[in-house]
Amino acid sequence: MTDLERRNLPLFPIGIVMQLTELSARQIRYYEEQGLIHPARTKGRQRLFSFNDIEKLLEIKSLLEKKVNIAGIKEIFARREQEEREKEDRLARKNNIDISDARLREMVIREILDLRPGKTHSLIQGEISRFFH
Repeated sequence: MTDLERRNLPLFPIGIVMQLTELSARQIRYYEEQGLIHPARTKGRQRLFSFNDIEKLLEIKSLLEKKVNIAGIKEIFARREQEEREKEDRLARKNNIDISDARLREMVIREILDLRPGKTHSLIQGEISRFFH
């Protein structure tokens, strides 16, 4: 298991996350409704949060304390994700590396979770046909 997989592993119920972040359940649910976090769900629909979700909640809390509003936080997160995608795309093109199926799935899932009107999508549009043979 890679470090990225470990950090994204859903482990923590909302009660523990509330203690770690000092946020209320309502605040956490609101940030989820706003698309800022995407906790996993159990079969019983209980939210489970990863280390990355907790870090993101702490960052949201910090930005709010600095008087950044939700729209501003969304923009910060969107720009960061776009820069990450562009960096990955440049690196893949530079090294002329084919994207593995596992990496492509990860990219597809990330983009599906971030569907917004008018949002541009990365190179996976041309690669997605690999899953429909």
